[in-house]
Amino acid sequence: MKIRFFIIQIFLITISLSAQTFYGFNPDTVRAQKFDMGKMWTFENPPIKHFQEEYGFTPSEQWLEKMQKSALKFGGGCSASFISEDGLIMTNHHCVRGILPTVQKENENILRDGFYAAEFSDERRVPNLKVEQLLIIKDISEEIHSEMSKGKSDAEKIELREKKIEEIKTKFYQENPELVFKVISLYNGGKYSLYGYKVYDDIRLVFVPELSVAKLGGDYDNFTYPRYGLDCAFLRAYENDKPIKTNFYFKWNLDGITENQPVFVVGNPGSTDRINTMAQIEFERDVRYPMMVKMLKDLYKIYEELVHETKAEDYKLIARLYSIGNALKVYEGTYKGLLDPYLIARKKDFEKQFKDAVTNNSQLYTRYGNIWNELAQLRNDARKTANKIFAYTISGFYSPQYLVIASKLYDLAKDLKAGKISKENFENEAQKIYPTDLNHQLQKKLTLLQLKIWKENLSSDSEILKHLIGNNDIEKSAEKMLSGSYFTSNEKFNELIKKPVDEILSSDDPFIYFVRNTKDEWQNMLNENKERNQREEILNQMLGEALYAVYGDAIPPDATGTLRIADGIVKGYDYNGTRAPIKTTYYGALDRYYSFDKKFPFNLPAYWENLPKEFDLSTPLNFISTNDIIGGNSGSAVLNINAEVVGLAFDGNIESLPANFIFTTEANRTVSVSALGMIEAIRDLYKATNLTQEILSGKRK
Repeated sequence: MKIRFFIIQIFLITISLSAQTFYGFNPDTVRAQKFDMGKMWTFENPPIKHFQEEYGFTPSEQWLEKMQKSALKFGGGCSASFISEDGLIMTNHHCVRGILPTVQKENENILRDGFYAAEFSDERRVPNLKVEQLLIIKDISEEIHSEMSKGKSDAEKIELREKKIEEIKTKFYQENPELVFKVISLYNGGKYSLYGYKVYDDIRLVFVPELSVAKLGGDYDNFTYPRYGLDCAFLRAYENDKPIKTNFYFKWNLDGITENQPVFVVGNPGSTDRINTMAQIEFERDVRYPMMVKMLKDLYKIYEELVHETKAEDYKLIARLYSIGNALKVYEGTYKGLLDPYLIARKKDFEKQFKDAVTNNSQLYTRYGNIWNELAQLRNDARKTANKIFAYTISGFYSPQYLVIASKLYDLAKDLKAGKISKENFENEAQKIYPTDLNHQLQKKLTLLQLKIWKENLSSDSEILKHLIGNNDIEKSAEKMLSGSYFTSNEKFNELIKKPVDEILSSDDPFIYFVRNTKDEWQNMLNENKERNQREEILNQMLGEALYAVYGDAIPPDATGTLRIADGIVKGYDYNGTRAPIKTTYYGALDRYYSFDKKFPFNLPAYWENLPKEFDLSTPLNFISTNDIIGGNSGSAVLNINAEVVGLAFDGNIESLPANFIFTTEANRTVSVSALGMIEAIRDLYKATNLTQEILSGKRK
């Protein structure tokens, strides 16, 4: 027995040493860190004690109110802030990049040339753009949870919750009709807050630099540091056709930043999943992220080829490329983080501590003890159909428009067959679904991508694969599909829609074949997913309740696209065998321009070779800090302890990308445009005198 015991001990030691050798550390000894769940604090529970201990200052009620009410939610997915009493708004260039063509006049190209309105009368209204200012916050957790407890099933609980939410919103709207109310789920529903917003929907463009200046280096430099981008934009809020007057705005600071200086980012981080269980994280790692990364890589390659084919002169195409490239880097960087055994070990240790705290409390264990097992089973069930759902999904983002059109036409034909519409109405509606400006070169490339998605995500015995690909390679299959389709030209499409409805529905067109043979099964899988997701939604809420019961406000809730304040310090970090400086200058921008032979995406406007004498190239352009940000924080003001603007957050570095599921402090950095760099360019490069005066004084004279 002693010999046997000795052998077992040696075996266990060998395993432990092997783990240390393979990973460079022993995963069993890794411990969760204090801020792994992040520092995106809510304004209903600001971390006063943490600020006192970390920075030696106690924020006053007035300070917190200024931070909250000067900040803005911008458009559909960015942040912004008021920086003058006359409604001047600061955000990122990339937050308005997609909408700039909507305000330009004939023969203008704002993405290429930039824009400045020297007078109020020159400022241009941006269609369908709004900003939201958070004015009211109220905890309504007890009301929501009490109502949900009356439900007998998951679906009924969710239905009762939604009805109660509408009831609360209606009540507060009647008392405050000038505001828009939203109910925000925090801690996955462990808490609920009512937010009341003042909405401004007359927003006008004041200033943007050229795209090449705002995003020097394009996707190569995206999510990297050092950076050299003037990623800023300035707009104005109007009411009754006049600039608004506001008491809440951030003043400008001209002192610059210093190493270890405390700074605060106030904005609307989009979404994080740091509360997720290991079963949920492993599903993302093993299933969803690999699918998305492969698709985005192929999609990026398609648009990169098109940009080069057009000699980088189509700025809308470049903007599209940058958006896809941004998504690719986010997904790929997060995926690499999910594959990092050290980060996973930290997540596992946090989950163990959390579960132990629940298990060791009989009351908590009775209510929450089985959450992890249930969620694991649900994610295991989801794995069975995830790839097929992805393959069967027709997406306007990456699928060829031929497939999108085929799906719409098939639904119309089904309505015609069922007698819901007449033949005349059918043909009229069908005409509307075929775009007049379809880029067939792009659609051919997207067809190849779609075929690749099918082949990678469907089983080898799939009838879809057998019929549409068979023994051919992807290229030959795409050629065959396109040559045999009615959707590759408007003329062929018109020929198809004039056929009898039964011929349309049973057509051998490959795109209609796909729709006909996947639609019902796809819908059934979605219905199963919906039921599973409803249960998971309830379990996630219980997980949030348990988290709050164990840790309270010491852990902030996951990002929800709503207002947060994140603290940090200006700090460099080690990378690539050297040290990253806390700031970069305009000299660095010129170096990128010349080092890459002035070629896209490192090209700058020609006047950069003959800059004004007043323009100081040594001025700080970008800088880094340890603040916790994620997508949605773009356009957030970076502020000093006096609530003054020292920068404008626009990106993170590569090391920040796993922040969706874990916040690390070692090398994760927020990248911001310097307040000094912005004013230097606006004043001495673009000669925008009125804008300069307004930024520095806080009001328009």
